[in-house]
Amino acid sequence: MSPMGYYPVFLEMKDRPCVVVGGGMVAERKVEGLLAAGAQVTVISPELTPALAALKKEGRLSHVARPYREGDLAGYEVAVVATDDGAANAQVAREGRGRRVWVNAVDDPPNCDFILPSVIRRGDIVIAASTGGASPALARRLREELEAFLSEDYGPLAELLQEVRQELRSRGIVVDPEAWQRAIDGRLRALLARHRRAQARAYLLASLGVQTPAAGAADREK
Repeated sequence: MSPMGYYPVFLEMKDRPCVVVGGGMVAERKVEGLLAAGAQVTVISPELTPALAALKKEGRLSHVARPYREGDLAGYEVAVVATDDGAANAQVAREGRGRRVWVNAVDDPPNCDFILPSVIRRGDIVIAASTGGASPALARRLREELEAFLSEDYGPLAELLQEVRQELRSRGIVVDPEAWQRAIDGRLRALLARHRRAQARAYLLASLGVQTPAAGAADREK
């Protein structure tokens, strides 16, 4: 089998119109992921799981209560087919290619324009693991092992680094990339793990060799 030409990307999904064909448990997981990314989701299915029905009641998704039919992809940018019907997968894939709509057919790589990796989220940090469609079981194992490695302090760490980076940019301060690498050390992470954010911030600035505005003013007064 020739290798698939997958190119790993992270798509901006906020407010993009997306359609999910199917209303079962697999569709539920795909809908949750799309909503988490800020997409506008429509589900086409005669029935919905209780969780999807609750999302519909909350106004978080739209529902077309019937099976998929030709023409349903009009107006959408991304489509996910979450059924176990190979013929339906192929039909949606054909329409998608005709309309230039990206289609993912769950566990059916030949009918996919893109595949969905196993995803780990820690705040703004997102790690995706994929086997190129070869083995969903292995992709899940990779995700579980990465979840064990990626401790909970990574989310707050990313938020703090972003905050300090933006502050230094606004002050016109340039820090060498290697200094950033050295500053992200065990002590910084330990402070965040103990929820000592103010101390972590002060430690990070000191590690970068940057004075806070208050500290600079105090030095000038001496």
